[in-house]
Amino acid sequence: MQLLDLTLSTAVENLALDEALLEQAETGNQPLEVLRIWEPTEPLVVIGRASKLEEEVDTEVCRERGIPVLRRSSGGASVVTGQGCLMYAVVLSYERHPELAALDVCHQYVMGRIRQALVHEVPEVNLQGTCDLTLHDRKFSGNSLRSKRSHLIYHGTILYDFDLKLIHQLLRTPPRMPDYRGERPHESFVTNVPIDRETLRRRLIEAWEVEGPMVEWPFEATVRLAAEKYAKAEWTSMR
Repeated sequence: MQLLDLTLSTAVENLALDEALLEQAETGNQPLEVLRIWEPTEPLVVIGRASKLEEEVDTEVCRERGIPVLRRSSGGASVVTGQGCLMYAVVLSYERHPELAALDVCHQYVMGRIRQALVHEVPEVNLQGTCDLTLHDRKFSGNSLRSKRSHLIYHGTILYDFDLKLIHQLLRTPPRMPDYRGERPHESFVTNVPIDRETLRRRLIEAWEVEGPMVEWPFEATVRLAAEKYAKAEWTSMR
């Protein structure tokens, strides 16, 4: 597996790069597996592929505060990210891992691997719901995936030093909630995991047995997807 530790200068480019990595893997002549790590410098709301924008996000507050709202290409509900929230993405090959075609197996494989890496630092880290990492029954990592013909991308958030107030200020009560949440509001449901950024980064790299850096990342595809898709208001606001 190759490592791409890269945060681009704009939010749309950062979302586009995840899809470009999956696109690159799909069009290659051999299996490609990548771990990408990045972190926004400013607050950002990211909604799921099928999310209803106004139902999940307080768009008026986001506009007033100049906080971008963008739609990703994978499923799941809306998240708030920014400085203090480490983002990761893992591109995996079905040829190397045919068992991951089963979604329940895929969730257990990826999240189990990340959980196992983090329990070295915080033994109480748990996996709850479909793909949430929690600490003392409070969520600090939300995740989603997108699968294509030969590869999948599994990506998510890890809150470690994030301004948690932003979540309930910017997001509405989600339309779907896991049973373990018990209808708790955001402010009593989310938390930061007490692991510093560099340790999180190191543990993720160890968890995925990275062999070396990714030298040629898909720059042109990222620019194209950013301009033609992620920067378009129609993509973000689609019904």
